[in-house]
Amino acid sequence: MSKKTQQIAVPLISVLLGILLGAVVMAIFGYDAIWGYESLFKTAFGSLRSLGEISRAMGPLILIGLGFAVASRAGFFNVGLPGQALAGWILAGWFALSFPDLPRPLMLLATVVIAAVAGGIVGAIPGILRAYLGTSEVIVTIMMNYIVLFVGNALIHSFPESVMQSVDSSKRVSANAIYQTEWLRSLTSNSRMNIGIFFALIAVVVIWYLLKKTTLGFEIRAVGLNPNASEYAGMSSKRTIIVSMIISGALAGLGGVVEGLGTYQNVFVQGSSLSVGFNGMAVSLLAANSPIGILFAAFLFAVLSVGAPGMNVAQIPTELVNIVTASIIFFVSAHYLIERMTGMTIFDFLKNRRQEAKKVKEGN
Repeated sequence: MSKKTQQIAVPLISVLLGILLGAVVMAIFGYDAIWGYESLFKTAFGSLRSLGEISRAMGPLILIGLGFAVASRAGFFNVGLPGQALAGWILAGWFALSFPDLPRPLMLLATVVIAAVAGGIVGAIPGILRAYLGTSEVIVTIMMNYIVLFVGNALIHSFPESVMQSVDSSKRVSANAIYQTEWLRSLTSNSRMNIGIFFALIAVVVIWYLLKKTTLGFEIRAVGLNPNASEYAGMSSKRTIIVSMIISGALAGLGGVVEGLGTYQNVFVQGSSLSVGFNGMAVSLLAANSPIGILFAAFLFAVLSVGAPGMNVAQIPTELVNIVTASIIFFVSAHYLIERMTGMTIFDFLKNRRQEAKKVKEGN
């Protein structure tokens, strides 16, 4: 089986195994798995509003997934995506609340730029520390999530009372800053679909072109494969590390503002790191860090998210959808773990095991 075929087969097989394992868990606890999945997919695809909600959920997942993909191609595991997304959301939200009368085109452009810059700065910090001090980007980005979370909550509490609805939540931003549009609402039966999905689709094309067709993309992939060889070839691995983390953080910041101003339309205190940040990482892992694959992986996650409440019809807890999602990521990770430990893909590993078993059988 060719490498390209394997890259497509692994996610598909992982999805099927995840759904199967979810069905087994439902059966163990006495639930009707067929009825549960039927209710899930009916809810997800049963109305125009549900389709709009799927598109709404896909936007931030795609953007954050692309951010993780860029960092991964450079050889880094950016766990700081939730913090980078939250930074973009809070600062863009603060700007929208502070200047509510800006014309809509200028407001949209400003919030997008501010979110990208905020996420990029937060992403640059672990990149600089890794490039010049050799620190672990995993530890630094995890700590950055907490720093952004608590600093962000303190910043929200310092907002003027005139823009606050309660102690922990701001008022809605002005109509000029909301990413939802009347046209999209009427098209999808009053769903929360917003222009964030179009930002995401544009980003897919841009990141695919960046990684496949540009010098910077080649350098990112080269540094990810072997930073020492890249240095020997004349590339600056330090510069590439920092640039890739800035791009990663900027995309996460965009995902954060799409989630915030597209879905919630305000800013509020968070009790923990943004779950959409971790879900974006899972989307990228499922897609093997492929920009095109991220589009389809985000669609799957959005379907599961939107359809989950429908499982209540079958009297099945919606938390079982999380088991399906986790199982899919587990099976994808198992493939990479085997490849990392043995130097072979899971397909090569199974092929070798069959050949060994055949030799033993012939020997006997």
